[in-house]
Amino acid sequence: MWRTTTRAARTWPYLLPALFFFVGWQLWPIVRALWISFTSFSFLLDDSPESAKFIWFQNYVDAVKDPLVRSGLWHAAVFTAIFLPGMIFLPMVMAVLVDRVHNKKAAGVYRLILLIPAMMPGPLGIGPINYMLVNVFHLYDVTNQPTWLGATNLTFLSLALMEWWWGLGFHTMFYLAGLSTIPKELYESARVDGASEWRIFWNITFARLRPILLVLVVLRFGTAFALIDEYILTGGFDRSRPTYTWTVYMWDTAFQLGDQNRGYAATIGWIGTIGMLGVVLWLFYVFRNKD
Repeated sequence: MWRTTTRAARTWPYLLPALFFFVGWQLWPIVRALWISFTSFSFLLDDSPESAKFIWFQNYVDAVKDPLVRSGLWHAAVFTAIFLPGMIFLPMVMAVLVDRVHNKKAAGVYRLILLIPAMMPGPLGIGPINYMLVNVFHLYDVTNQPTWLGATNLTFLSLALMEWWWGLGFHTMFYLAGLSTIPKELYESARVDGASEWRIFWNITFARLRPILLVLVVLRFGTAFALIDEYILTGGFDRSRPTYTWTVYMWDTAFQLGDQNRGYAATIGWIGTIGMLGVVLWLFYVFRNKD
């Protein structure tokens, strides 16, 4: 008992810096935002959240009735449904294909090529698709060529394609790391028993990749559903565009509109967060280890 206490006393000082930053920069802002969501705090009217009126659940009642909150959550869900499958399954297919390359040098080259998009700055994208449509196939001209980020019906698809391209190599590395842990004897035994390639993939590869799949699905679900930077850059604060999601509405309310009602903005943020946590719990159930 004494040795355990002494060991803990020696260990805790090393954890204090990380604990300090976690509490100060992670936990406290979360608690603060929760508190503000129960107040009428408006930045231009109140000196501080403490001086604002405590209104209990009124912000949440108003937010549930707010059509902009509902449409914002729906738009975020639509983009997530477009974004998530490609971000998760395309890298899985690429990983399986690269893993079957037996030449180590060739496999290394493929890995390097796949990582190039993740290391390339976004401004280097010069529109090769439009160049092909206009200059090669002559399907459009410069006056009517597709405006991928400007057109309402193409924005989500354009953002999803951009993110797929950027994350393809990065996520492929995750799957390759998982594939390296699967014993090759399992594949050999399955083939000897006459299993088809599809059954081998589903019962061995996919089943063994479930932990990595869970991590990527949860992380990228959060990325897609809470996306904000790209929406602001492509659609701004135009409420008629699908990019006016709950995150943009939250930012708009807190920093742009009227008296900057940050109590209501915090409420919008918490409603979105609670919804995300509910989906994450469901994902943990779906991708749970069934062994």
